[in-house]
Amino acid sequence: MGIEIERKFLVAGEGWRGLACQPGTAMRQGYLAAGGPGLPTVRIRIAGPAAMLTVKGPGQKVRAEFEYPVPVADAEAMLALSPMPVLAKTRFEIIHEGHLWTVDEFHAPAALRGLVLAEVELATEAVNPPLPDWLGAEVTDDPRYSNCLLYTSPSPRDRQ
Repeated sequence: MGIEIERKFLVAGEGWRGLACQPGTAMRQGYLAAGGPGLPTVRIRIAGPAAMLTVKGPGQKVRAEFEYPVPVADAEAMLALSPMPVLAKTRFEIIHEGHLWTVDEFHAPAALRGLVLAEVELATEAVNPPLPDWLGAEVTDDPRYSNCLLYTSPSPRDRQ
């Protein structure tokens, strides 16, 4: 069984932009099952030329995660089945003191435009990575910042 252990933060300012390892990967994703307290989520994501179907168990920092590649044409058809708007973002990767950080800049739906979140995946819960100075508040345990629930809240500014 796959396990995901991650921490998530708001991003403060623009200091991260010059540190990205690549120009960014455009992503579109939708949810076929939105989860909820104690329930799994089922997500379809198209990232560049690839697509993945992901099932995540309940939880915030530690949860079960299963990912499977799917043909992009199938992913497009599955996105059309999503009962929620498709989320669009650009993902950037930054190495900071030996840890890979992913920074997501959201573009759609319109209420999410301008939201920037950073995540770091960890090998164990005991790992405490050095935090870059461009991070804002930690939101790991705040379910309002899970990608799935970002659809159901108004503006990201209303979360603070």
